[in-house]
Amino acid sequence: MDPTALLLSRLQFAFTVSFHIIFPAFTVGLAAWLTFLEAVRLWTGRPLYRRLFDFWLKIFAIAFGLGVVTGVVMAFQFGTNWSELSIRSGPIQGPLLGYESFTAFALEGSFFGVMMFGRRRVSPAVYIFACAMVALGTSLSSFWIMVNNSWMQWPTGYDLSADGTFVPTDWSAIIFSPVVWVRFPHMILAAYVTTSFCVAATGAWYLLERRLHAEGVAMIRMGLGLAAVLVPTQLFFGHLTGDYVHDKQPVKFAAIEARWVNEKPASEVLFAIPDESGERNLFSISVPYLGSLIGSMSLTSEEVGLKSFPVDQRPPILIPFFAFRIMVACGLAMLALAWYGSWTTYKTELPQRRWLLWLIYLSFPLGFIATLTGWFTAEVGRQPWAVYGVLRTADAVTPSLTVKAVAISFFVFALIYSAIGIAGIAYVHRLLQVGPGLGPEEIGDGANPKRPLAIPGGSPGTPPTPAE
Repeated sequence: MDPTALLLSRLQFAFTVSFHIIFPAFTVGLAAWLTFLEAVRLWTGRPLYRRLFDFWLKIFAIAFGLGVVTGVVMAFQFGTNWSELSIRSGPIQGPLLGYESFTAFALEGSFFGVMMFGRRRVSPAVYIFACAMVALGTSLSSFWIMVNNSWMQWPTGYDLSADGTFVPTDWSAIIFSPVVWVRFPHMILAAYVTTSFCVAATGAWYLLERRLHAEGVAMIRMGLGLAAVLVPTQLFFGHLTGDYVHDKQPVKFAAIEARWVNEKPASEVLFAIPDESGERNLFSISVPYLGSLIGSMSLTSEEVGLKSFPVDQRPPILIPFFAFRIMVACGLAMLALAWYGSWTTYKTELPQRRWLLWLIYLSFPLGFIATLTGWFTAEVGRQPWAVYGVLRTADAVTPSLTVKAVAISFFVFALIYSAIGIAGIAYVHRLLQVGPGLGPEEIGDGANPKRPLAIPGGSPGTPPTPAE
C-alpha cells in the first residue's frame, strides 16, 4: 500500500465524517426538543410554543436531509477505500449497520412525513407520538453507530477465524459492552447540549435586534435552562469515558496527557507543545499530583508514559493533546454561560444585559467544536489501529488503491460537500432571519392578524403581550 494513498484515504474519511457529524449533533437534540415543545403546547395551549415548533421544524427538516445525504457516502467508502476492514469486520459491523436500518431508519422514515405534513390529518395524540418516534429514531441511529465504533475502540465478543475474519461469538458482549454505555450517553448529551446553545443563541440574536421578544426570551430560557442541567451531566460522562481510555487504551491516555515517562505521582500538563521527535514537551505548564488524581482518583498512583510503548504503537500526539483541551475548554465555557445565563434569566434582567446576549449569541459554535474535537481525540488517539490492538489501519485499507483514485474522489467529495453545505447553511440562515411567524390559531380571518409581526432587520413593531 502506497503511504500517500493511505494518508489521503484517512483524510478523506476524516473530512466526510467531520462534515456529516455536524448535522446529527444538531438534529438528534432538535428532534427531542421539538417533541418537548409539542408536549408543552398541548399542556399549556399557548400559541408561543406552536410558533417555536413550526419555526424549528423547518430547520430540522433541512438539517435532517443534509445529514442523510452526507451520511450515505461513508458507507460507500468502506467498500471503496477500506475493503480489508469491510471483509474482516463485516460479520460484526454489517449486522450492526443493519440494525440501524431496521430500527432507526424505519422509525424516522415512517413518522417523519407525519411530523412534517400530518398535523391537520391526524389527531394531536398521534401527532405527538410521531414526533416522539422521530426523536427515538435519531437516538437509535446514534446508538448503533456508537456500538459499532465502540467495538472498534475496544473489540469484544468475537473470535478470529483462520483467514483473519472477526466472527461474532457473543452479541450481548458487543452491544452491552461497558464502553458503549459510557460513550453513547456522552454522544447523546453532546447533541442535546449543542442544540440547546443553538436555540439560546438564536433567541439572543432576536433580542439583540430588538424583535420577536417573546420568542427570543423563551428560546434563551429553555436553551440555557436545559444546558445548565445537561452540561454537568455531560462532564460526568466525559470523566467516565476518560476512565475507560485510562484502563483500556493507556497509550491513548498518555498521548492525551503528553506524558512521556512514567510518573508517580503524576502531574497534569495544562499546556505544552509536544515534541514527538525529541520525546519531550516544550513550554510545559503542569500541576503536580493532578495527573494521578484525574487518572486514578489517587494522589500517589503511577501513571504510564509514552516511552513505555513501542514507537510503532503510539498515536500522533499533537491532535489528541490539543483537541482534548479544546473540548474541555468549550465544555467549561458552556457550563459557566449556562449557569450564569440561567440565573440571570430567572432574575428577569437578561434583555438589559446586551453584553451577555452577545456572549450567548456567539456561543452557538461551542457545541459543534466540542463534538468535533472529542471525535478527533477518540479517533486519532486510536491510531495506528482500525480495530484497536488487532487490525492496523494500514492493513485495513484497500490494497489496490492508488493515489490518483483517492485524490480524485477526495476532490469530488470536497466540492460536492462544500456546495451542499453552503446551500444548506444559506437557506437555514434565511429561515433564521425571518424567524417564527404567526401560528394558524393567531391569524384570525387572514387579513387582520391578532399579533403584529416584526419586520426582519427593521422595526420591532408592537411588542407581544405577556400572554404570548
